[in-house]
Amino acid sequence: MTTLLNSAPNPPGTPTGDRPLTLSVLDLIPVRGGQTTAEALRATIALAQAAEAAGVHRYWVAEHHNMAAVASTNPPVLIAILAAATARMKIGSGGMMLPNHAPLVVAEQFALLEAAHPGRIDLGIGRAPGSDPVTSYALRHNGPETADANRFDEVVDNVLAMLEPEGVGLQVQGRSYPLRATPQAVGVPEVWLLGSSDYSARLAAAKGLPYVFAHHFSGEGTAQIMDLYRSGFRPSELLAAPKTFLTVNVVVAETQEEAERLARPQLLAMVALRTGGELKAQLSVEEAERTVLAESHAALAEQMRTRWVIGTPDTALAELTALATRFGVDEVMVHPVAGSSESDPADRSPAREATLQLLARAAARR
Repeated sequence: MTTLLNSAPNPPGTPTGDRPLTLSVLDLIPVRGGQTTAEALRATIALAQAAEAAGVHRYWVAEHHNMAAVASTNPPVLIAILAAATARMKIGSGGMMLPNHAPLVVAEQFALLEAAHPGRIDLGIGRAPGSDPVTSYALRHNGPETADANRFDEVVDNVLAMLEPEGVGLQVQGRSYPLRATPQAVGVPEVWLLGSSDYSARLAAAKGLPYVFAHHFSGEGTAQIMDLYRSGFRPSELLAAPKTFLTVNVVVAETQEEAERLARPQLLAMVALRTGGELKAQLSVEEAERTVLAESHAALAEQMRTRWVIGTPDTALAELTALATRFGVDEVMVHPVAGSSESDPADRSPAREATLQLLARAAARR
């Protein structure tokens, strides 16, 4: 299969211009009606392998809990599965939600992943819970107080320190107690801060860390947030200059009509999420076609749809390139949200795979 022209980002901060666009992937591991978790996982493994064949630079999995349509609950486990099933792509979390985890546990997990797949692991960190309040309570269950938003800065520092090969020293009864995430580390994963508001942008800038704004989810204020990050950036030992990219919901098909049709299941799911509707396993394309959207929700659906890239290979690639130029990035992380037809095999996502393959072919023609 034709690969994308550019498999690694251009230098940070340089405009895209006529240079080929670097594409990465965000995967929530959707679960559709009649599909088991095992089948959804096999579909994601196939998607990751298709992404690598297409020249995708990095592949991230999200952290969401107790959602009928999302199987991406445990990023470290998923990263281990996907890194073992691929050979070159960077694999990471988009992201690990620190309110749910003790810093040492995160450091241990990602130190081991980095040891197993050196140079290929990204640790994206977020401060949202990724779940509803009841599920959040069940996740934490008298655990460490990492859910305190006022302590997020401190928790990030703890993770960064515990990832260092030399470890940290904890003061216990007047003595220093050595603590290492893994006995003999020779490298560390690349750490990113993620966010959908200005808080994480300011924090990433202050700490000299890479930063990603959730444009695919929020879509408002992206330029201002990126400007805030870049203008406030302080160089660090980890990063000399600002480093960021764009995330976008994407559906690509041979025709515009088919792309719109494939996008409808996810669009209906997002409308339900934003309006307090019932969250169910993802509808098939045929079920979505038969579903009548409430007139009161039509404006919301259209508002969300305008922020997505839905189109033919050439028009979609042109839109992604224009977005990259607008926001001054050379890497775009696509969230392939094309739905599945009732006739599709349960362990594959043909339309999501096609989104990446069609973009790769369009890029090769440029």
